[in-house]
Amino acid sequence: MSQHRLMMTQLPPADDPLTKAMRTGNTPNAEPIRMRTLVLLRWFSISGQMAAVIVAWFMGVGFVKTPVILLIAASILMNLWLFLCPPKRTSPNRAVLQLSFDLVQISALMALTGGMANPFALLVLAPVTIAAASLNGRQVLALGLATVALISFAAVFGLSLREPDGDILRMEPILQLGHWVALVIGVVFFAGYAHRVTAELSDTANALFATQMALSREQRLQHLGGVVAAAAHEMGTPLATIKLIAGELADELSDDPDLHADAITLRNSADRCAAILRSMGRAGKDDLHMRAAPLRAVLEDAAAPHADRGPLVEIIADGPVIRRDPAIIHALRNLIQNAVDFAENRVVIETQVTRETLTVTVRDDGPGYPPHLLSRIGDPYLSRRSEAQRGSYEGMGLGLFIAKTLLERSGAKLSFANGGPGAIVSVRWPIDRIRSVDRLALSHNPNIDS
Repeated sequence: MSQHRLMMTQLPPADDPLTKAMRTGNTPNAEPIRMRTLVLLRWFSISGQMAAVIVAWFMGVGFVKTPVILLIAASILMNLWLFLCPPKRTSPNRAVLQLSFDLVQISALMALTGGMANPFALLVLAPVTIAAASLNGRQVLALGLATVALISFAAVFGLSLREPDGDILRMEPILQLGHWVALVIGVVFFAGYAHRVTAELSDTANALFATQMALSREQRLQHLGGVVAAAAHEMGTPLATIKLIAGELADELSDDPDLHADAITLRNSADRCAAILRSMGRAGKDDLHMRAAPLRAVLEDAAAPHADRGPLVEIIADGPVIRRDPAIIHALRNLIQNAVDFAENRVVIETQVTRETLTVTVRDDGPGYPPHLLSRIGDPYLSRRSEAQRGSYEGMGLGLFIAKTLLERSGAKLSFANGGPGAIVSVRWPIDRIRSVDRLALSHNPNIDS
């Protein structure tokens, strides 16, 4: 059970397009790499190839010049064509074709200019490295295998270079083999490294996007609650006036049954509106409108959605008035949710206040965190599943990442541990970063009873 202790979080519905895009790690119709970037990189490659050919020519190095110049010209023509007829968007398939063209062109140049003896043979790794940073794993694997095949072809069938006096420039077979092995290792290393780093950056970006959505949701609720509370407060007086006038009209129209009934209905409707506004105003003031609250009240607010889910949630807290920040409440709620999800019987939320720090500790009696992931808790997408299994965010560590990100933005430091016997999360703030001056809540709505 402990290997699955990676938390869900409150996010938009699973069928939301942005949610689907974030879950799969791809945004709809996203360009893997701009065609302008590929063209620019190819111009740099062409410049280097022409410079190498010119220098070798002046040095008197012998090689088959016509095919080499034709290959460079083909690359120039490809760039000119893309410049004159640029595609509107770069699809993954189009990017694969362009990188495949570069791979074949560089490999052919390498085969015509010495094979493994060519000092610039390392440039054959450029297309697969670019692919690894912008394309999916299957496409990178295909280009990587093609790169190894073309390197091998150039090593076996490559044409030798000649010195100015006509002697063949030879490389010892053992060095050729070593050079080939080095290039193959380079394909695996550079492609794997670039693909891994890009995937982690993408995961982090997607998780930050989820954090922004979660925080935005909390802020919208806070703003809505403030509007509701203010509206309920301000509309109390006109409703009291309507009820008063309706009552006087009912008394004066007692001799007309129809008008008397209408006046009574109007007064009852005013009563009903007053009851609704009192409820809305209470919710707005108690849950959303305050900007500061006692520490225990903030913790109770964070724990409220999980109080009746099975395990006992016990709050042992006594502390100062703190900022009632929706980001802090949402983050603490996620930590408490994680504890409740895996607790056997009990979750304890404790606080410790000193002159310099405020610490909130959430502990449970569940199985604890997986030991092999303990040092990585707080990173997004700790476990990876196939796309078919990604029906929700459970198992990807997004909840803990969101909680950690939001709390660190508020000035807190988090620590995760096992013990007692379940999981322990400690959140520690400098007291000056979290303490707030208490503010009076809105006064009660006017009494409109008559």
